[in-house]
Amino acid sequence: MPSAIVVTAPGGPDVLTVATVDRPAPGPGQLLVRVAAAGVNFIETYQRSGAYAVDLPFTPGAEAAGTVEELGESVTDFAVGDRVAFAEGTGTYAEYALVAADRALPVPEGVDLETAAALPLQGMTAHYLINSTFPVRPEHAVLVHAGAGGVGLLLIQLLKAKGARVITTVSTPEKEELARAAGADEVLRYEGFAEAAKTLTEGVGVDVVFDGVGRATFDDSLRSLRIRGTLVLFGAASGAVPPLDLQRLNSGGSLFVTRPTLGHYLLTPEERRWRSEELFGAVASGQLDVRIGARYALADAARAHEDLQARRTTGKVLLIP
Repeated sequence: MPSAIVVTAPGGPDVLTVATVDRPAPGPGQLLVRVAAAGVNFIETYQRSGAYAVDLPFTPGAEAAGTVEELGESVTDFAVGDRVAFAEGTGTYAEYALVAADRALPVPEGVDLETAAALPLQGMTAHYLINSTFPVRPEHAVLVHAGAGGVGLLLIQLLKAKGARVITTVSTPEKEELARAAGADEVLRYEGFAEAAKTLTEGVGVDVVFDGVGRATFDDSLRSLRIRGTLVLFGAASGAVPPLDLQRLNSGGSLFVTRPTLGHYLLTPEERRWRSEELFGAVASGQLDVRIGARYALADAARAHEDLQARRTTGKVLLIP
């Protein structure tokens, strides 16, 4: 019988335990996928801890790549043996997982399954941020926080492909090297980044900040913006941002703040395919490098969560069943 991580009570990383489970059966419109690799994401740490309510017991994970093992009723777009990736599945910390066929992404030739597992959530996040939430143009100056993280490294590369000027923040010299290798024009430490961003833009400020850090960076992210600049808060790795006095946006220069989420930018199969095909195409052509910073065995899921939350990882974190 296959194995999966099963959480029976909320708590620390130690509640992520391996159990023997029945193989899932695909329902109508679903695919059963044998998982080659599963993505580890911050949202699963919130679900595991109880910060986000989930029904217990549960198997974490929504992102993975693998091979189609079985088709549910009425599935016609895929066949057994097809390679797929997805960011909207269920229970991917496992040897087998289910995903709706209309949310599965075909993996093209030239892209291995571990790379495919590392791309959907962070890649489509980066894609919607710079193409839809704030459409970036070559004349824009952009500040990206956590430039050596999974989303950060992809954002830097995609922004440079658009011709934008990219300023990023990191916490260590090693992470600075990664951000520079991805193409960042300037790399800052977090302390004093608002003043540095203003200095680098001759006192004007940046056009947009992409902030997945949250509480620790939010105030200075606002201070980094130019008049009528936009702060895109897409995550809260350091904790939730406290309530905001809207008058602050006025005094800061008629600023904009938005809090997007990936699901609202994948509303149709056409939108999902647009984002995934551009990303997979860029990987297959060598234009986009997907850094896998760490791989863990399924039984080491607790250590993966510990390292992710302690910011000891760079790029994408994967579980390998």
